[in-house]
Amino acid sequence: MPRYRPPTTPGSKFITPDGHARLSGELGQLWRVERPQVTLTVSEAAAQGDRSENAEYTYGKRRLREIDRRVRLLRKRLEGMVVVDKAPADRQRVFFGAWVTLEDDAGVETRHRIVGPDEFDLAPGYISMDAPLARSLLGKRLDDEVSVLTPKGERTWVITEVRYDTP
Repeated sequence: MPRYRPPTTPGSKFITPDGHARLSGELGQLWRVERPQVTLTVSEAAAQGDRSENAEYTYGKRRLREIDRRVRLLRKRLEGMVVVDKAPADRQRVFFGAWVTLEDDAGVETRHRIVGPDEFDLAPGYISMDAPLARSLLGKRLDDEVSVLTPKGERTWVITEVRYDTP
């Protein structure tokens, strides 16, 4: 079986200022703090001699590869990012960065913020703009009905609030 994997399509290039600051901070932490520490540890372990049985050397090199891999990914993603820091002119419609309150048929309300694919794990309630629910919400107005096909069947919500500040 071949090892070829078709290239995955990268997520959207939009990010909130908070998400950009978090990713930039992680990149700085990895590059300026962790990598020099691990490099020093690996060089000290290498100076001890036999590298084949040196756990500090082996695990240090592995950690160095992990750091380098993450640094490459963060640099590549941050390179083309578009920071969306302004609310749209029409605040009644759902766009990137909006906090949207939805009410289902049972009257249960949920609040979601539409963010970029690199930051949806930041906090509870954040959903990626590439997710089916977010795609169906984008461009909708207050009091519009939204239907999404979920694994449990089709679900319907009504947009009860659209905000562009922190809830």
